[in-house]
Amino acid sequence: MMTTEISPDGQLAALVADAQRLYEDLAFGSVRAWKDGAQGRRAIGFLPIYAPREIIHACGALPVGIMGGSDRLEIVRGDSYFQSYICHLPRSVVELAVSGRLDALDGFLFPSTCDVIRNLSGMFKVLFPDKYIHYLDLPQNFVAGQGGRFYRSELQSIARAVGALTGIEATPERLRHSIRAYNDNRRVLQQLWQLRCDAPSQVSTAEYYLLLRAGYVVPVEEHTRMVERYLSLVGSVERRAVDNIRVLVRGAFCEQPPLALLRTLERAGCYVVDDDFVQGIRLIPEPIDESGDPFDALAHAFLHRSLPCAVKYDAKRTKAADLVDACKRAQADGVILMAPSFCDPALLDQPMLQKALEEAGIPFTTFKYSEDTGQFQVIREQAGTFADAIKLWGATI
Repeated sequence: MMTTEISPDGQLAALVADAQRLYEDLAFGSVRAWKDGAQGRRAIGFLPIYAPREIIHACGALPVGIMGGSDRLEIVRGDSYFQSYICHLPRSVVELAVSGRLDALDGFLFPSTCDVIRNLSGMFKVLFPDKYIHYLDLPQNFVAGQGGRFYRSELQSIARAVGALTGIEATPERLRHSIRAYNDNRRVLQQLWQLRCDAPSQVSTAEYYLLLRAGYVVPVEEHTRMVERYLSLVGSVERRAVDNIRVLVRGAFCEQPPLALLRTLERAGCYVVDDDFVQGIRLIPEPIDESGDPFDALAHAFLHRSLPCAVKYDAKRTKAADLVDACKRAQADGVILMAPSFCDPALLDQPMLQKALEEAGIPFTTFKYSEDTGQFQVIREQAGTFADAIKLWGATI
């Protein structure tokens, strides 16, 4: 009997389809399947932007990113928990919770992203009184003896609590093993970013984004293999380049844009060569020290090697200067500042970023969205006009 070998194109399409199924699974079926694979397994959810996944992994639990319901979830009860003049993300997260879609998770971490996330942590204590709920107060003082000591204490507190759930202690050996696993993941994600930057026609924004999102619901080792396989396959297929401009995207670090919006940007004539999508998976882009005290290594990496973002104060690295430098490194033609409606951190940052771009002579355009945005014609026209202006005159009009 003859067998038909699947072409690289077919294998690549299947891999991307798997990533999209993970993205669309609002009930976290993959997490439930992972837990069913062995007795006593636990899963810990975390809200955007950043959580120390290495700690959760070292305790034998699965870290799971909760990124909202996007445009695939109808909000019925979530709206009753918040006022109308905030971003959409917390309402969809509450909807996920009260509809039972988060029942596979045994605990939740709420990083200090904004006041809305802080309030959401209190609501979850009411919604899930029997589950582990922790408000992760990230340091704003980056002096090792103060902010570093404080953050180390936070890490140890999480390790004790998650370890009590799993019965597995986050020993130095286990933590170093987890740091190594996530360093491997950082390595392949850096390769993916570089390929997209060098050849954006080969790595579409949607495929890139789906791969990032998959890293929030599967074990890190599995995600590393997925990205490695994607890199192997995409290098063996030919994709036609088109006359798109190269753009950076900033502002989407927390509430995520719908997938259709990302596809709209490319159809409008924009290759996204750098971004802040799913920022927590890449907030610390460089390898973390695998020797010495692992708690100190994790604290040092966050304080001194994490990227500037709207919710983190860093006296040594300014977000404006970093954006200009990122444009130069990526050889970008322009910047799209797209932020969720009512996102205070992103919208408060915009004037500073716009001023830096103007002084550097870098074209930019701005618009707002929400995770459930369904109509993209206006955005497509704006992005298309932006792309055409740069191609014709090298600047916006």
